[in-house]
Amino acid sequence: MKVLVSGGAGYIGGFVARALVERGHSVVVLDDFSTGHRGALGEWPLVELRCGDTEAVAAAMEARGVEAVVHLSALSLVGESVRDPGRYWRENVGQAAGLLDACRRAGVERFVLSSTAAVYGEPEQVPIVEEHPLRPTNPYGATKVAIEQMLAHFQDAAGLGWVSLRYFNAAGAAPDGSLGEDHAPETHLLPLAFAAALGTRGPLTIFGEDWPTPDGTCLRDYVHVIDLAAAHVLALEWLEAHPRQSLITNLGGGAGTSVREVIDAVARASGREVPHAVGPRRAGDPAVLVAATERARCELGWRPKRSSIDEIARDAWAWHSTHPRGFGEEA
Repeated sequence: MKVLVSGGAGYIGGFVARALVERGHSVVVLDDFSTGHRGALGEWPLVELRCGDTEAVAAAMEARGVEAVVHLSALSLVGESVRDPGRYWRENVGQAAGLLDACRRAGVERFVLSSTAAVYGEPEQVPIVEEHPLRPTNPYGATKVAIEQMLAHFQDAAGLGWVSLRYFNAAGAAPDGSLGEDHAPETHLLPLAFAAALGTRGPLTIFGEDWPTPDGTCLRDYVHVIDLAAAHVLALEWLEAHPRQSLITNLGGGAGTSVREVIDAVARASGREVPHAVGPRRAGDPAVLVAATERARCELGWRPKRSSIDEIARDAWAWHSTHPRGFGEEA
């Protein structure tokens, strides 16, 4: 397929583009570089536009013969979404609406959405199944629920086939250190832990050690970004075999890893201590978030291969040790 990857210059987008090309598909990247990095791009064609520029994006799709879209472009900082909800609704939902209108105009009938476990909110049961009630506790998660609902409307109106992939905690990097995680600001645990180990930032803060978990710190479900990228390829191939149908599925490693276990894995991978301090709990943090992944296995044939926390940490160290300040500086 000829696939348009929105946000293809971002962390996950760069890996998805690589995985598609390795599988024999052709890639066109759509990115406005508001958060992405030119260093994350491969040698594939680039369309430098905003997703919501409907007419221009539709024309670009038609000119390049695009047959499918993987939509990864979005604002994704939970705290920022709480402080500035209007921006998140305008950017995430408004831009997605423009992109879907472009798909309709260009006759594109396959769409894969980068969604999130934040759609569930506080879990009623663990592991979390896809049928769990959608009660997001922040505007970021609410925007992803809205986009999933919008996809169903486009399915009814235009025969769009779509898959929504609800990520848990994406982490890791390319084993050769060629591509990795670089956000501004950085809010993810592993990059912050490696930065603390490297001394490029202060000590890491553990938000509470009195949670009802084995070691008192929160448990999260980590999935290697390479495994995550593979799921997007399988989702497109599912759509090829199931035209005009839809699927919602979780993506996670299927096991909980505590904050302290992550710190220990970072220390083993780097051979360095990870300076850290314990702070108070963060409001809205669930004690445990773990995905049920049976649907992804059954429907997509997806099985994570690199998602043990030690393998994630080893690969992430290959990136952070050679790019201590991200794409802007190599060691």
